[in-house]
Amino acid sequence: MTLPARDTDGWLNVVIETPRGSTAKFKYDERTGVMRLSRPLPAGLAYPYDWGFIPSTRAADGDALDAMIIWDGVSYPGIVVAARCVAVLRVEQKDPASDGRQRNDRVLTVPMKTRHGNEGGLDSRLRAQLEQFFTAAVAFEGKDVRLLGWGDADEADAVVRAAEISALPGGEHQEAGLHDRGR
Repeated sequence: MTLPARDTDGWLNVVIETPRGSTAKFKYDERTGVMRLSRPLPAGLAYPYDWGFIPSTRAADGDALDAMIIWDGVSYPGIVVAARCVAVLRVEQKDPASDGRQRNDRVLTVPMKTRHGNEGGLDSRLRAQLEQFFTAAVAFEGKDVRLLGWGDADEADAVVRAAEISALPGGEHQEAGLHDRGR
């Protein structure tokens, strides 16, 4: 996928992998360019909001940055939503390859085109609910997730900027320098 991390207006492109209400996790397969079933969630658990990734980024775990869209809507796998950062949940987890620890932060966003959704930050109750979801969703995956706290919209945007890589034709990528998009 050669989609940049941001659209021409500078808003984040968030690619939906798993829609709100899903009881299974879907994941984009970069090699084949399709969405695949990753795993079912533990019994009784469903995604509270649309879940996906920010293309043309690389997080510490080697995948694109994870992103959740906080809104009342539901989209579909493969849909791209223009969004802005509202928060970041700092997460550390066990690296299955090395048995060491690695960061795997979650960027929380709101869509730019919505009449419903969280226009400001995330209140303490919603943060607590999201913490419970993210912990429960991997309870049987052996990831030993540790939540390291919350950052605001500016920190979330800095996390995205630090992870941005340039999308090049042919699926190749190159590291992008930090840049100012007029904000």
